[in-house]
Amino acid sequence: MTGAASPPTGASTSGYPAAASTSRYALFADRLPDGLHGRILARSTASGHRRARLPDPFETTMTKPMEFGRFFLPGPTEVRPEVLEAMVRPVIGHRGPDMERLLSGMDPALRRLFRTERPVYVSTSSATGFMEAAITNLSRHRILCLVGGAFGARFHRIAERSGRPADVLPVEWGTPHTADILGEALDSAPGAYDLVTVVHSETSTGVLNPVAELAAVVRDQEDVLMAVDGVTSVGGAPVEFDAWDLDFLLTGSQKALALPPGLALAAASERALRRAEEIPARSYYFDLLEFERRAPEFQTTNTPAVNLFYALDAQMGRITREGLEARWGRHQEMAERTWRWVSDLAERTGRRFSVLAPEGYRSPTVTSVNLPAGFSGPEIVAAARERGFTLAPGYGKLKPTTIRIGHMGDHTMAELEAILAVLDEVIDDMMGGLR
Repeated sequence: MTGAASPPTGASTSGYPAAASTSRYALFADRLPDGLHGRILARSTASGHRRARLPDPFETTMTKPMEFGRFFLPGPTEVRPEVLEAMVRPVIGHRGPDMERLLSGMDPALRRLFRTERPVYVSTSSATGFMEAAITNLSRHRILCLVGGAFGARFHRIAERSGRPADVLPVEWGTPHTADILGEALDSAPGAYDLVTVVHSETSTGVLNPVAELAAVVRDQEDVLMAVDGVTSVGGAPVEFDAWDLDFLLTGSQKALALPPGLALAAASERALRRAEEIPARSYYFDLLEFERRAPEFQTTNTPAVNLFYALDAQMGRITREGLEARWGRHQEMAERTWRWVSDLAERTGRRFSVLAPEGYRSPTVTSVNLPAGFSGPEIVAAARERGFTLAPGYGKLKPTTIRIGHMGDHTMAELEAILAVLDEVIDDMMGGLR
């Protein structure tokens, strides 16, 4: 890298001791059984590769790590260095007292996060695993999937793949599902459905569905449950499991919680557990009854990613210190600033930039921006990347015509202002090319 300081003699850029040869294989050569090192070198020499540089397992294709505050994907989100550092601890036995202490210590904070008195399950999986759990554990005969974006559609695809009968209640991408739409669908087919699925914050569009109102409609139905994908809302927007009387709520570690990918979290109502008892083929890995059975013991159902649990513990401490309501407020302020920026951009350029989601139904964690003719989502993303900032083009069919800014996790207003300023530069440059 140009301008980078050279490491001192005997040091290496990886932090490991410098090896005598060009390959760090030499670091481990003295640990090999007698004679094996010599045989490896003889074979390498005979094949003409004695001087060849062997692949270095400590190197990656990444360039200089990006400084914190420049990574605005709508997931995975940026992770604070101190949270990453928490993962560098020795592995512990996951059936011993150390794991029990770790899980029991997090339990109050996780319940506060979900706003529930129920236990919060943690799975070593992506959030899609708990989406599958909702489908396989909570429906006996037919599911109604509310689809207004890519992740609402994922619920339906999981149902199809799992052999569960399901129908779609669609709206145009960028449009919310309202209580009237859902009520009409359920009233027109009484008794047809026993489970409704919905995405709270649809990451592909930036729409925030009115889950509290939708849940009230479901509660008016006899024997119908509701499963909610809160992947980009839990930890970044008000979500009230108990107060909204939800049946199943799930999220993933890598979104508003600002953790590395690899963990899923969920809460289930007692109604949901009674339903699961009626379904023999409810999955093995994602058996909600097994999660519930292990919860009071502060044990996981299967082998956990222990080091990710360390990160979760560290981040729950940070969220507790910030305060959940304050965290919600910070996300809302960043979202409103982004929406004002879009409006100002349209006025300043005279072009039709707009927020895809309608007012009153906008997610505080991700904004999808409609682009006018002549602008390309991937091109804007690439130009921002050249300036050291990361955001996302639209998802799926919206990829060419939108960009998405993920203003969630541990980002601050100052960091948001930096990427908005860069986007102003990018768009101004593109405007010059259009003239």
